[in-house]
Amino acid sequence: MNTIKHIIAVASGKGGVGKSTTAVNLALALQALGGRTGLLDADIYGPSQQRMLGIADGVKPEQQGGQFLLPVMAHGLKTMSMAYLTSERTPMVWRGPMAGGALVQMLEQTLWGELDYLVIDMPPGTGDIQLTLSQKAKVAGVVIVTTPQDIALLDAQKGIEMFRKVDVPILGIVENMAVHICSQCGHAEHIFGSAGGERVARDYGVPLLASLPLALSIREQTDAGTPTVMAAPDGPEAALYLEVARAVRDALQQGGDAGSAFPDISISDD
Repeated sequence: MNTIKHIIAVASGKGGVGKSTTAVNLALALQALGGRTGLLDADIYGPSQQRMLGIADGVKPEQQGGQFLLPVMAHGLKTMSMAYLTSERTPMVWRGPMAGGALVQMLEQTLWGELDYLVIDMPPGTGDIQLTLSQKAKVAGVVIVTTPQDIALLDAQKGIEMFRKVDVPILGIVENMAVHICSQCGHAEHIFGSAGGERVARDYGVPLLASLPLALSIREQTDAGTPTVMAAPDGPEAALYLEVARAVRDALQQGGDAGSAFPDISISDD
């Protein structure tokens, strides 16, 4: 862990907003900018990065010394996921502390080596995994992912508030599915509402890093195991992910070791 310069969490208040897609493309974009990058799939109950990275079922991380795991390489990234340790059809029927323990093991017992960035794909919500991460790791900042839909924005606000309570800096907001452009006629339609991410960013005084379209190509490329930044590096969607990566890189360079000191977390009714 001491060989990782910056840990970046990618989080959302609710599922289905494209958080994992954002995480993998952000990691690839940071790598494209010259950073040594790792990706940790911390969604213990529903890991998806194995499929998104195109890693075959049954691939297991190699062990070293009977205690440590070697990360699985994918598209140049050092990766680790619960999906590597279980089968595709195995549900993780665990209580919160067990899931938190699994996160700590993957985080601390993986031999990450020298990394400039470790991107952590968080599970949705504001529960055990989020608190465990903020206690156990020096998190440099978090990227909040949402859609323009009012329900998603409410949950995104809860995510922002939670990370602020544990003193994790908010690096910015990524708004997914902002607009759909018809492939036949070019008509643009805001299916899930408009400017929602911009409003939340303004209310909380954080940057809106990018508004990504509801694009069929993003879904197809990720499902095929070659995320957008790798599949179409010169395309408009990849350019947006690279824009996010540059903003995150610059914020971390200006902020220094933003997550170097953390209080002990206690839960109260206040």
